[in-house]
Amino acid sequence: MTTPQEILEWIKRDNIQMIDLKFIDTPGIWQHLTLYQDMIDADSFTAGVAFDGSSIRGWKAINDSDMAMVPDPNTAWIDPFMEEPTLSMICSIVEPRTGQPYSRDPRSIANKAVEAVKAAGLGDTVYFGPEAEFFVFDNVQFDQTQNEGYYKVDSVEAAWNSGRKEPGGNLGYKVRNKEGYFPVSPTDTLQDMRTEMLLTMKDCGVPIEKHHHEVATAGQCELGFRFAPLVQAADFLMTYKYCIKNVGKKYGKSVTFMPKPVFGDNGTGMHCHQSIWKDGQPTFFGDGYAQLSQTALWYIGGLLKHAPSILAFTNPTTNSYKRLVPGFEAPVNLAYSQGNRSASIRIPLTGDSPKAKRLEFRCPDASCNPYLAFAAMVCAGLDGIKNQIDPGSPLDVDIYELSPEELSKIPSTPASLMDALKNLERDHEFLLAGGVFTEDFIENWISYKLDREVIPMSIRPHPYEFMLYYDC
Repeated sequence: MTTPQEILEWIKRDNIQMIDLKFIDTPGIWQHLTLYQDMIDADSFTAGVAFDGSSIRGWKAINDSDMAMVPDPNTAWIDPFMEEPTLSMICSIVEPRTGQPYSRDPRSIANKAVEAVKAAGLGDTVYFGPEAEFFVFDNVQFDQTQNEGYYKVDSVEAAWNSGRKEPGGNLGYKVRNKEGYFPVSPTDTLQDMRTEMLLTMKDCGVPIEKHHHEVATAGQCELGFRFAPLVQAADFLMTYKYCIKNVGKKYGKSVTFMPKPVFGDNGTGMHCHQSIWKDGQPTFFGDGYAQLSQTALWYIGGLLKHAPSILAFTNPTTNSYKRLVPGFEAPVNLAYSQGNRSASIRIPLTGDSPKAKRLEFRCPDASCNPYLAFAAMVCAGLDGIKNQIDPGSPLDVDIYELSPEELSKIPSTPASLMDALKNLERDHEFLLAGGVFTEDFIENWISYKLDREVIPMSIRPHPYEFMLYYDC
């Protein structure tokens, strides 16, 4: 643990003139404020640094806009993308009048989810290990006007470029659809860049593991970092995205975590490994199915029951549901199974080690706000444990090979963000338990998503509609 005093001594010792404070907005994008060194003192770590919350999406009205960001000294690192040595810290948001956590601050909500686990006596640590995939493009163009709407993405690796004239000649070695996992160079052109991404994350305090090309054509990749306590895992994920995007920019590339930017190949997900520990011991290990404890099975029961509503947080974009379709290894079936990647909840085969026992929820994608997504999953799992929700029998078959009649008996994920939001509206009591989420936050989330995303998307012509209907 790092203390505020140690941070202040570091600033003084190395004469770090610029301090960058980062925090997450409601949809899940980092915002930041950069201060000169004498603007940070011991009080900054308790009372916070004042800012205007009325300009942050989904937050305060202009007549009640004063807020404060409180830096977490445990998140400090030197930002590798700024010329002037700049100390970066991640913040939580408080109400300056009361000093209490702001009820719409995602990082505060994540902290409350952990406290709810402790209050229930079920554990003292909730571990998360997110696996966020992404695409790396060489060119991105998009626009939407009154009379025009289009997008274009391109990658030197893309299968559609096998016949393209390229500087110096087309050398081939394009990644065929669904064959990107994972050939060596020269087919994989992104090795050095991914290595720099991984090592940059390490310099920013993220405990790194690996990197590799992913299944899809057109530059799909994944980097891995070790699991961590819930809030810290979300901090690491935001640092992960920040480093990957900025290293990509350095290489003249554009990185996106958009779930389905390429038609006809796999989308990008964010499988989430999770477990609860108490007094240094894993509570998910036991003598049940796949060496799971009854606690873990009830947790799975809660996840499966509430999945249609928690997807409003774990898969929160209209584009998310273009990934959650059959045929592209997407987890559209709400079932659990040991080592089975066709189920929405997989129990990894980890041998006999109790400490490795966990479950993997495969629906989420990295367009989410990780603090909200992780908190929603925990709330669903907690509800499963409290109410002893039976997850039913595991499904130890390749779900993708089942007949339509067999598939009809298995619940599936919502077909759209609108469906997920309707489910959230009907089923959110479990999120309110322990004061993790508030009714105000959920109403605001649904309203924001409908007004800013679902409805605007639904009223605009789509290019493919011209293909289908122009000659009507």
